[in-house]
Amino acid sequence: MQTILGANGQIALELARELRRRYTNDVRLVSRNPRKVNDTDNLVSANLLDAKQTLDAVRGSRIVYFTAGLPPDTALWEAQFSTMLKNALDACRVAGASFAYFDNTYMYPQDARLLTEETSFAPVGRKGKVRAAMASMVLEEMARGEIPVLIGRAPEFYGPGRTQSFTNALVIENLQADKKPRVPVRDDTRRTLIWTPDASRALAALGNAPDAFGQTWHLPCCDDRPTYKEFVAMACQVFGREPSYAVIGKWTLTVAGLFSKQVREIRELLPRYEQDNLFDSTKFKRRFPRFEVATYREGLASIRREGSGKAAEASHIV
Repeated sequence: MQTILGANGQIALELARELRRRYTNDVRLVSRNPRKVNDTDNLVSANLLDAKQTLDAVRGSRIVYFTAGLPPDTALWEAQFSTMLKNALDACRVAGASFAYFDNTYMYPQDARLLTEETSFAPVGRKGKVRAAMASMVLEEMARGEIPVLIGRAPEFYGPGRTQSFTNALVIENLQADKKPRVPVRDDTRRTLIWTPDASRALAALGNAPDAFGQTWHLPCCDDRPTYKEFVAMACQVFGREPSYAVIGKWTLTVAGLFSKQVREIRELLPRYEQDNLFDSTKFKRRFPRFEVATYREGLASIRREGSGKAAEASHIV
């Protein structure tokens, strides 16, 4: 049994597909309101803030993937995220299950250095401190050695479906809605974005590679690292639009935060858009040399095809 904790997000959705496609018919999806991805999925409703419910959800699992997320609410993160993770780790220890933790880069320095698995944590803001504490908790479990543990870490997403990120919201979703794309802070810094299906496929590959445990892995990204100017031009071309966009300055976002809680919640991430974001995934690519990483153009074309397919389906229903 391979179990996904936090099973309704885009990463979990693609992970469930990949596990069923390549590794096992025995997939369990756990969340408060889980929904089947594959016909054979086993659904378990559980609140990860409840230690007993978490243990019951994990029992019988060989590998457990922690992909749980929370809304971008700092107080909620501080109150709940570490508890959810602790309950999951405790449950895996009791069940004797391996643990694969899906992580992000909030704990890293927000500057232009090349980020590798060895980069020291230097979180900026309260959310960054929460993620640093959570990653440290997983590393402590890894060092304890009672169960196999690994970390799969990803930079900012772009992708299909319910993918949530600055880039998806400001660039891709605006193009899908025939609106002008927006770029946060600067358009001349180099970005490393991960195609969400690649992130999920890579996490599945790690979870099913016994030698991957006991380590942190940067999940694989295309190494082109375009600037936002280049990325938007490519996206406009793929979507058949003129290459036009607007840059939302840091000052504008800061002022908007005075009136919008949603904007306030993301302001601590802005320094990462003032610098090049150079996320290195060489380690993964050396271990899995046959893993095919989507190019940015391939990813964008896939998003457009998906959107066109949904539009055609809606038109047919009407």
